[in-house]
This record gives sequence, C-alpha cells and structure tokens, in this order.
Amino acid sequence: MNLERLTGPKALARTAQLTEVYRTAFSGPPWYEDGYGTADFAERLTTDVHRPGFAGVLAWHDSIPAGFGTAWPTQSPFPAGRAYDRVRAELGDQVETRLVGALEVDELAVSPHARGQGLAGRILDLLCDGADACWLLTAPKAFDAIRLYERLGWQRLTRPEANIVVFTC
Repeated sequence: MNLERLTGPKALARTAQLTEVYRTAFSGPPWYEDGYGTADFAERLTTDVHRPGFAGVLAWHDSIPAGFGTAWPTQSPFPAGRAYDRVRAELGDQVETRLVGALEVDELAVSPHARGQGLAGRILDLLCDGADACWLLTAPKAFDAIRLYERLGWQRLTRPEANIVVFTC
C-alpha cells in the first residue's frame, strides 16, 4: 500500500478516485449509501478542501485507490449544521474545550477489497501526524468502525446510548 498526502488542490484533482472509494466503502451495511449520497460527498469535498488546514490521505494498492481520509482543525466557535448539532447536543460545552482546535477527521473510508490489512489505522496515523488532539464521529450502528477506533486507542466521549459516537485521541 502506498499512501499519498493530499492538499486541497490535490484532493480536487483526485475527486474521481476519492468518490469511487467512498461509494464502495459506504454502499454496504450499515451505511447503504446510494448514488445520491456519493454525489453529496463529491459536492461536500469541493467545499471541504477550502477549509483552513485541510489535509487528506489517499491510499493506493496496485494503482487502485483503496482508502482515504480527510481532516481539518475545528474552528471556533464550534460549527453548526451537518452532524455538529448532534455532537453539541451530546457533549454540550465540552465541544468548545475538547473539540475546537483539534483536528477533525471528517471522512475515513476503506474499500472492501482493502479491509483487514491495517489500512484505516495507517491512514489515521498519517492524517493525524503532528496534531496535538484529534476527534471523529461515527454512527452507533457502525460496530466495525467503533471496534477499530477502540482498538487503535481512541477514547469515546459520548454515552453508549447516544445517537452519535464521538471519539478523541
């Protein structure tokens, strides 16, 4: 596996590859993303690459995109919209002290053909390299992702019954 760091312009140049990985990674359970979800990702990417401090990592295996991650520092005040409102509802004022300023891992995706080889951990390591603190979220039904983050040593901030799962490292 080869990992490539992506700046905003590089990520835009790789939109087709990132979108294909997104589609294959999230089309099955528990996500069941359809073509609309994939198109939404591609549209979000064109905005996200312009966020201050945007960073990305794209993994390749035999010239085939296998996984990627995107991240940026969470700005102050803590954002609204997307999943941010649910995070604030669960964590309250902790978002300002624990998440603002930390590197926010927005997307982490590994294609089914590349799973089980430690690729997600390698992408996270490179993406978070140099950050004092990082955070990410996932859905409570994403059992494999939750186990992965726990195995990698990330700490869960939200209650087990929460409707969103937030991890920090």
